[in-house]
Amino acid sequence: LQFVESGGALVQPGGSLRLSCAVSGFSLDKFAIGWFRQAPGKGREGVSCISSSGGRTNYADSVKGRFTISRDNAENMVYLQMNSLRPEDTAVYYCAADYAGDCTGYEEGNYDYWGQGTQVTVAS
Repeated sequence: LQFVESGGALVQPGGSLRLSCAVSGFSLDKFAIGWFRQAPGKGREGVSCISSSGGRTNYADSVKGRFTISRDNAENMVYLQMNSLRPEDTAVYYCAADYAGDCTGYEEGNYDYWGQGTQVTVAS
């Protein structure tokens, strides 16, 4: 089982990035997927999640209207489109899989598999 996040970079405030989470070793279609982030000196927080079918999504208040989560089960990929980035979005971003979950929250204990993270830095 392997998660590989990519797409993190240094970007100026107001810029955009698309994070990708490539999954191998199992079929993604039975898992809800969450994106989490951890800023320097802070705990990890849930950012967004999407149900196994893609029919349900959820966003933290801090990213609503700016971030969009999507998935392609055929390709075993999950994406996080991030627009209008702010310095406070700077963090390591992780994707995680919740077997049989339905994107009902960000309780970390519910997520069975985690990636290694990708760094996003928003600075001028």
